[in-house]
Amino acid sequence: MPPTDPAQGRLYLGLMSGTSVDGIDAALVRFEDAASPALLAARTFAWDAGIREEILALSQAAIAVDPDRLARLDHRVGAAFAQAAKRLLHEAGVRAERVRAIGSHGQTLRHSPRGEAPFTWQIGDPHLVAERTGITTVADFRRRDVAAGGQGAPLMPAFHRALFAAPGEDRAVLNLGGIANLTLLPGSGEVSGFDTGPANGLMDAWMQEQCGQPFDAGGRFAAAGRSDAALLAELLAEPWFALPAPKSTGRDQFHLAWLRERLGARALRAEDVQATLLELTARSIGTALLAAQPGTRRVLACGGGVHNEALMRRLAALLPGIEVASTAALGVDPDFIEAAGFAWLARQTLAGLPGNLPCVTGARGARVLGAIHPA
Repeated sequence: MPPTDPAQGRLYLGLMSGTSVDGIDAALVRFEDAASPALLAARTFAWDAGIREEILALSQAAIAVDPDRLARLDHRVGAAFAQAAKRLLHEAGVRAERVRAIGSHGQTLRHSPRGEAPFTWQIGDPHLVAERTGITTVADFRRRDVAAGGQGAPLMPAFHRALFAAPGEDRAVLNLGGIANLTLLPGSGEVSGFDTGPANGLMDAWMQEQCGQPFDAGGRFAAAGRSDAALLAELLAEPWFALPAPKSTGRDQFHLAWLRERLGARALRAEDVQATLLELTARSIGTALLAAQPGTRRVLACGGGVHNEALMRRLAALLPGIEVASTAALGVDPDFIEAAGFAWLARQTLAGLPGNLPCVTGARGARVLGAIHPA
């Protein structure tokens, strides 16, 4: 049916939970056009502790899992996403019927886009989201790109281009989630992008294990330690870092068991390991950026890592002559760009427009992404 009021065709809601599993980001966005999103309301809703523990347990290691356990988690994650959407709309005073669609990323459990049977897997039953919110829900954005030979990630570069590209200036958008990824926006020429490796994911996991804290606030624990050169060299020797783009990764690649295997019998203080993990993040990002786009003049950072002051300082030190700043400097909230991006992807899907960039993901061509679950 056609919209009953002008706003219905322009309001979209994005839902996102990333590799860090630190909460469900919800963003209500109004689009005047593809390049002019207005963030109307946004909030991060904390995961139920039991659901978060289950997600982390199933996403970090290769384990045999009862399919009933996975099905129950899929239901619980979908219900949590639906509740987050409803709460955001209630707090914003916006009726569900005014929202054209929800773009729901779900929660990634596995991401393995290489090999004989490439796949990516996000849970969070979108049927449940559509049923409980009464809003058409678009989900499962990554698998069509993988089916077309792509990595299925990163998917934000097209949205970043719409928001941040500047003719005549080489820019990069750096997303510091559980995994770090770069979108390269040259002053002229083709956009590119790829994952660079771990960002917050390993640091958060180490903090939880060693200190009982979900993250290193401001990077203060890392700042109290000293990076260990031998461990850093061992971590950077991981073959994944040498892979050419397009490439992507996830928590199933970089997790605590991976760290412990390389840590071995080294007797390091917990804060020294944390400092080494921070250095791993900064070095892998800096090396990748300078190799791929050495003329970069500005790095615009988003994601939870922008609040890690020690990490931001280290990135700036490793990138002399390049301005490193939060997207907030351009008036865009760094905490909700990905959630807004999935609202944008839902808009693309309903309009029959592609959401991927083949030059980024390696897919055989542009594809309309996601599956539509009508209200």
